[in-house]
Amino acid sequence: MSQIEELHTFYKNRFHLFQEQAARIKRQLFASSMLRLLVFCAVALGVSIVFGNTKWVFAILLVGIASFLYLVSRHTDLQRKRDKLKALAAINETEIKVLDRDFHDLPDGGNYKDPGHFYSQDIDLFGRGSFYQYLNRTALEQGSETLARLLLENTIDRIDEKQEAINELAGLPEWRQEFSAIAKLTKTDAGTDAIVHWLERYHPFVPKIMSWLPWVFSGASVLLLGGYFAGFLSGFFPFLWIFLGLGISSVYTKKIGKLTAHATKIQSTFRQYNKLLILIENQAFSAELLKEQQDLIRNEQEKTSSVLRRFSKLLNGLDKNNNVFYLFLANGYFLRGLFYSHQIEKWIHAHGPSVASWFHTAAFFDAYNTLGNFAFNHPMYVFPKIVEKDIILKSTDAGHPLLNPAKSIVNDFYIGNEEFIIITGANMAGKSTFLRTVSLQIMMANIGLPICAGAAEYAPIKLITSMRTTDSLTDDESYFFSELKRLKFIVEEIQNDRYFIVLDEILKGTNSTDKAKGSRQFVERLVGSKSTGIIATHDLSLCDASKEWSQIKNYYFDAEIIDNELHFDYRFKKGICQNMNASFLLKKMGIVE
Repeated sequence: MSQIEELHTFYKNRFHLFQEQAARIKRQLFASSMLRLLVFCAVALGVSIVFGNTKWVFAILLVGIASFLYLVSRHTDLQRKRDKLKALAAINETEIKVLDRDFHDLPDGGNYKDPGHFYSQDIDLFGRGSFYQYLNRTALEQGSETLARLLLENTIDRIDEKQEAINELAGLPEWRQEFSAIAKLTKTDAGTDAIVHWLERYHPFVPKIMSWLPWVFSGASVLLLGGYFAGFLSGFFPFLWIFLGLGISSVYTKKIGKLTAHATKIQSTFRQYNKLLILIENQAFSAELLKEQQDLIRNEQEKTSSVLRRFSKLLNGLDKNNNVFYLFLANGYFLRGLFYSHQIEKWIHAHGPSVASWFHTAAFFDAYNTLGNFAFNHPMYVFPKIVEKDIILKSTDAGHPLLNPAKSIVNDFYIGNEEFIIITGANMAGKSTFLRTVSLQIMMANIGLPICAGAAEYAPIKLITSMRTTDSLTDDESYFFSELKRLKFIVEEIQNDRYFIVLDEILKGTNSTDKAKGSRQFVERLVGSKSTGIIATHDLSLCDASKEWSQIKNYYFDAEIIDNELHFDYRFKKGICQNMNASFLLKKMGIVE
């Protein structure tokens, strides 16, 4: 069985497992609904039997309401279990589709496009059919932003540690799926940034007396209700007492209502983030990068998950004010609204400043789960060996990750430090694909991912490209001027740092003579700056630069006309291409005679 077939089997088995478990929970939910209906009918029957006896009617209603609320809570727990199982099934179904190269309905990250970035515009990083769309499995909005930032940051720091972290997460598929399923259920009306902003700007309103008054008031309520049911007190006293409690609560009704509205919006978020933090806390990581993030949520006095779970329970308690029965009885007899509001304010004062860090940690693991998932799904890929040699990138059997491996043609290449490769070739022979293959390998290596190759050695370097310059009608900017701005950007950047430069046809927006002269001067400028890179061109005269500069090497992609048909082998070869195909294609397609 091949590695791809093994992955298919793994995901299919888990998909069917979670589907079966979800079906079982569905049957339990039906039974739970019937039980709630039975309790409701029993309460209605009991009240009708003892109707006229106020004490017994009141007692049956109290027991019935408490039982009903418990069953509602239990039903909600079952729904959450079902939803997580459905999320787990969906995760595995997605992986099966992506293994079959069906991923174009996934989020494409188009909102992260940046035409002015070092390379994102040129290497299909975002958008339909992009590397992001193929890679991304983040479930949190902040996790998606973190992943995009990793793809765009263009840094060469701690690559060994990034590889270690990604490789470790790749070996934890069950843990990763559990994390992703819980994260997928984290839905909220307000994003994490809005929650952090609200916590930072929150102004308390509950007086300090509420630290003890609800307990005293609740004790008195229990005594009054006990005396009433025991026959020592008339119903007048419990009746008067509940309105006293409602009167006290009513002083703060508006502010409690506002806090309750916020609690309703964010309680699901905190409940789900609490589960995520528990997973992070309880997993024994060995990679240094993962342990660093784990330490951010570990507290010697109390686990962050415990702190967050307590806050989630407080928010849930306050959210119960949306239930009219709870609002009347719990606030009238026990001042629960004021109690929960006071406890929430204490929590915000003690832990509010740390919430942003907790959210960031969860987002980090969400993003790195995606990277670990990619490594797991590509066991044939290799982590480049980080070296300090005269090479920049030496890659064997290198291919483009977005091409179907069953059809992809792989190549070996070697790019030395401060070398420039000039690539010539016929149209559609593979030059642009090769440029994007090399660019992606450098970008992927810098963020710690394994690359599409049989073996690779890499001396870390930042990436900068110019392959898809466009004009701008909005800015009244010609294509040629846009290209000049991009080349100027490259020249300025290489004065400040080391870059691997990838160019696809220099000065496309001017005439042939001017283009040849300008291209030659620009290449000499790059070589003189001791930069490294690749240039694809149709201008064969540019290849003559190799006669003057030993750093310049000529390679090509070829095309052949056999039996009046055009054939490509997509092989990277040393030398200069002599076969072009534009005139042949014009005739072949009937455009010219």
